[in-house]
Amino acid sequence: MIAETVCSAVSAAGLGIAVVTAYRKRFLAAARIAAYSLVPVGLVMTGVVGWLADTALSPTAWAGFGVLGAAWLLFAGTRAAERRRGGTRAERKAAKDAGRAAVAPAASEPSLGQVTRPAARPAAAPRSSGTADDFSDIEAILKKHGL
Repeated sequence: MIAETVCSAVSAAGLGIAVVTAYRKRFLAAARIAAYSLVPVGLVMTGVVGWLADTALSPTAWAGFGVLGAAWLLFAGTRAAERRRGGTRAERKAAKDAGRAAVAPAASEPSLGQVTRPAARPAAAPRSSGTADDFSDIEAILKKHGL
């Protein structure tokens, strides 16, 4: 009963705002506001508001929402654990077996014959002593990593 009254009051207020907007010659906005303000009355007339009010005040409905939440948590938890573990036992075995067999045993052979590679460019000489000193620490790091 209270929910229906509140919805009717919201609709009446929305229609009042739509009339004021139309008075200001903003007819498109007024029509949109009137459409939005008729939605609560339509929900009351279809019985959706009464059903929602009964559901919101029902301990059985809240227990049902709790059970649905627990089911969702179990589902999400098992999916996360499965991803962390690397899939199911059968999936891991299939991946291990697939890793043993070569996909293309002749893949290491060149398919177009022997390819000649161009000669490497000669190393460029340092431009000046100032820039060589600036990059010496970077060169040392690159050499350390084999680059």
